[in-house]
Parts: sequence; structure tokens; C-alpha cells
Amino acid sequence: QVQLVESGGGLVQAGGSLRLSCAASGRTFSNYAVGWFRQAPGKEREFVAGISRSGGSTGYADSVKGRFTISRDNAKNMVYIQMNSLKREDTAVYFCAARPWGVARTTAAEYAYWGQGTQVTVSS
Repeated sequence: QVQLVESGGGLVQAGGSLRLSCAASGRTFSNYAVGWFRQAPGKEREFVAGISRSGGSTGYADSVKGRFTISRDNAKNMVYIQMNSLKREDTAVYFCAARPWGVARTTAAEYAYWGQGTQVTVSS
């Protein structure tokens, strides 16, 4: 299995930027597609972005398209999400998740491994 640890969250003003990191340990990380999800208070966990095992394919939720960029460095066992032009509605706990083989999916249930999450708060 693989262990995931997110970092990089914090408090930022609307219009600002943050970069979240997801560090993986355990099995060969390049065997796992990765997704970023977020969960705001009182809301369901939602897909934000996903990246294929090689990093050659990415996908985004419509709400973040053009503002967020997901990337990975398999040599360092890291996945990142660069978040620009942040809005108050981006406030949530952000999680990275991994699923072995296959491709990144938009449904949380399809991911076997999860990090503990990192809080992102966007103030107006």
C-alpha cells in the first residue's frame, strides 16, 4: 500500500495562491493515479483534479479549471496542486488520494488510499 501526507495549506486572501503537496511513501508511486479532493463543512467530498500515473494526462473540476494545476514528480514521490486566483468558495480541507493502476477518477470511492488532509482557508 501507499501512505500519503498533504502539506501546504493555510490562510490566504481571495485572489492569492497556494501550492499543496502530497508526499507518498510505500509502494512504487508511479503505479498509482492520484486525485485531489476537497470537503467543505456540511458538504460532500468533491473531486478537484486528477493526474495519471505518468503525469501525461490531467483532469479538473469545472469549478477550478484554468485556476488550478496538478502535477507530479515520480522521482520524488510527490504530487502537487498549484492553486491560483483563489476564491472564498475554495475554502475546504484538501485531500490527496491514490488508486493503483488505472487512471484518475472523479469518484472518491474509487480511491483506496487517502491522506489526512490539509486546511485551505480563503478570506475575502
